[in-house]
Amino acid sequence: MSKRCFFCGKKSATGSSIQRRGLAKKKGGVGKKITGITKRKFKPNLQRVKVQINGRIRRVLACTKCIKKGKVKKPLLSKLT
Repeated sequence: MSKRCFFCGKKSATGSSIQRRGLAKKKGGVGKKITGITKRKFKPNLQRVKVQINGRIRRVLACTKCIKKGKVKKPLLSKLT
């Protein structure tokens, strides 16, 4: 199962983590200097939920935004047993 939302397709995004050293000029220093840049990942908040799709119950990964918006149609408890 890939780390991707079943409904909106949200997936991991890449970016940079920047380390800085020094005191800001407005605080009386000579300015901030970048001392290192490393790659990092921004991961979506995915949850495993049971969903009813075309009358069948499946377990999929859905982001919390889709769950809050109501895109996830959860099955009734009587159909689970």
